[in-house]
Amino acid sequence: MTQNRNKLIELLISNLSNFIIHTILEKSINTPELTSKYRKESLNSFNIASIYRNKINPLDKPLNLPDVKYLKEKLKSRVSSELLLRISKGYQGINLSLVDVEINLALKNLGLE
Repeated sequence: MTQNRNKLIELLISNLSNFIIHTILEKSINTPELTSKYRKESLNSFNIASIYRNKINPLDKPLNLPDVKYLKEKLKSRVSSELLLRISKGYQGINLSLVDVEINLALKNLGLE
């Protein structure tokens, strides 16, 4: 059971980080065509993340504190590194100060905090 749980947590982190990245990009870009694509991608990732969240722990019970801390650390690392990579590729207007805010908001929306 623990082995499957760890895999589900990693899949949750992957989809949540994708959700957060695209949410920040959506807020950073002023092109309507790109904004709609980022929104669609972020909603898809959030829906998949919520499925994994439900498999890890029932919705009426919060995750334990070490798991939440682990999620925050991994999400911050992945999201920050991906956004820095995109900045190095020439993306402009990306606000890195939104990372912590969006992580907390995403965890709250999934009932993890």
